[in-house]
Amino acid sequence: MGWASEGIGRLIARYLAKPESGYEPFTPSQADSLRAILLPGDVILVEGNNHISGVIKYLTQSTWSHAALYVGPVGDRCTDDGEPLVLVEANIGQGVVAAPLSKYARFHTRICRPVGLTADDRARVCAYASERIGFDYDVKNILDLLRYLLPLPVPQKWRRCMMALGSGHPTRIICSALIAQAFENVRYPILPKVTQIESEAAREEILEIRHSSLYAPRDFDISPYFEVVKPTVVRGFDYKAMSWADMVAIAREEVAKDAALSEQKDKAAVAA
Repeated sequence: MGWASEGIGRLIARYLAKPESGYEPFTPSQADSLRAILLPGDVILVEGNNHISGVIKYLTQSTWSHAALYVGPVGDRCTDDGEPLVLVEANIGQGVVAAPLSKYARFHTRICRPVGLTADDRARVCAYASERIGFDYDVKNILDLLRYLLPLPVPQKWRRCMMALGSGHPTRIICSALIAQAFENVRYPILPKVTQIESEAAREEILEIRHSSLYAPRDFDISPYFEVVKPTVVRGFDYKAMSWADMVAIAREEVAKDAALSEQKDKAAVAA
């Protein structure tokens, strides 16, 4: 039975990994801008374009369907073109892999940065994820997702529970769980459960780490402990320097008028 489930899961995985046709990002990222501001430990959220992306976006009611961790160069690993592999992610059909930043150059992305993370803990987060390169993707996750491909409405209150997916096997993992576990390793919060304890003397809140399987890509976006970093703002944005289509057209008209007037003057001078 286990072998049959694995086989079915892998067949479904191949289908879910196929890109949907006609994907066009509303605001594609710029690899050079990302590369200039990224720090190890930054989480990159991606608006994916494959079939599983649609399922995740539906369940979480979010733009983001995938998450990758920026760790910096992974040893001396490079693409065939010599680009360093700087991301660690868990991909359907592949498992945990290292990837180049240019992989998501044409996708809508968002950078979520842990606030105040020490240099030592930042290194530990990156090392935790990098050490899991080669782990398998959790195919049990695919079997759980199968029932969500059916055209049945899912009430909002159940969607969070539905993200508690997977087999729980220590060497099989999904994208958000991988990153959540890396931050859990240094006890950095994402969206912890908060329990309020009240007494006559004081009232305090106790934080409890949620299970990693409960996290979705959007949780890094809405977490109060992660800062959203926008490359265009960080690198210096001047709205006065933008080239608007109507202003460019007006400028071209002015140049054309000046050229025509200059030509008329030249002809008049020759005639005289």
